[in-house]
Amino acid sequence: MDTAAMVAKMIENLRINTGKSLEQWITIVRAKIFSKHGEIIKFLKQEHSFTHGFANLVALKARESDADSFENKDDLVNLQYKGKEHFKSLYDKLVTEISQFGDNIEIAPKKAYVSLRSKKQFAILNPAAKSRFEIGLIIKNQKGEGLLEEIKTSNSMCSHKINLTSIEDINNEVMNWIKIAYKKSI
Repeated sequence: MDTAAMVAKMIENLRINTGKSLEQWITIVRAKIFSKHGEIIKFLKQEHSFTHGFANLVALKARESDADSFENKDDLVNLQYKGKEHFKSLYDKLVTEISQFGDNIEIAPKKAYVSLRSKKQFAILNPAAKSRFEIGLIIKNQKGEGLLEEIKTSNSMCSHKINLTSIEDINNEVMNWIKIAYKKSI
């Protein structure tokens, strides 16, 4: 099932599970005038017993921060690197190398990061700050070691991260951890 079909199914299930359409939920959320994505998620989970997936869907659509809000996905990537242009070549190199893992990899730009998926998401690429590029990885039941750091917060999409500061930081260890996450996602 492709991403558009998955989103359509989620929107259909949202109505079935809650009795309200996506548009109705967007109206409810916008009336609250939340300034942050996380505030919307917290509200929907605490006040309306949403799962994280449905809360995230409504938050993205209400803030128009999902990839579907942009016709040209390259615009999303270019916006991420505004003021952080020195990380664009690092991103390009990672995408080129990761794409060689298999022909089933979907590169899905979001507003703040790029999601990498096969059957499910396995990594995110994020120019997190002017001095730090972050690779988020989903590797369940893996202890942090070497460059791989465990993420301790419960609301993170990823279980681990690797921080880079330059293109020279992309080495065999980095690529091996990404490949492990990829293999666990297929």
